[in-house]
Amino acid sequence: MPTTYALLKFLHVGCAVASIMFFCVRGVWMIGAPERLQRTWVRVVPHVVDTVLLASAIALAVMIRNYPGTHGWLTAKITGLVVYIVLGSIALKRGRTLRIRISALVGAIVVFGYIVSVAITKSPAGFLAWP
Repeated sequence: MPTTYALLKFLHVGCAVASIMFFCVRGVWMIGAPERLQRTWVRVVPHVVDTVLLASAIALAVMIRNYPGTHGWLTAKITGLVVYIVLGSIALKRGRTLRIRISALVGAIVVFGYIVSVAITKSPAGFLAWP
């Protein structure tokens, strides 16, 4: 029988995958079919997924007694998350030109990759820590 921790981690990872998939689809639509971004489900579902992602992250941190500021890798993930949110907002809403939006989109995807690499390596260096 899987433990609560294993189920929470599975939920967290699944939501992370769904989150980046939704983000990439919305990025493609921003470039080629921006009217699709106005659909109700497109505006609601990613927020639900991201809320579950954040709630599962908090639950995991509490469960293993690992808090930001006490472990560098978790602090790095949270810092990366803030950067990802800002870049995502610029990419999908606030960028004044298509060039700015696409640059922010690519930047957000790179930062997401960094966050995943920090989670895997448990190091603030993330993918830079890989041999």
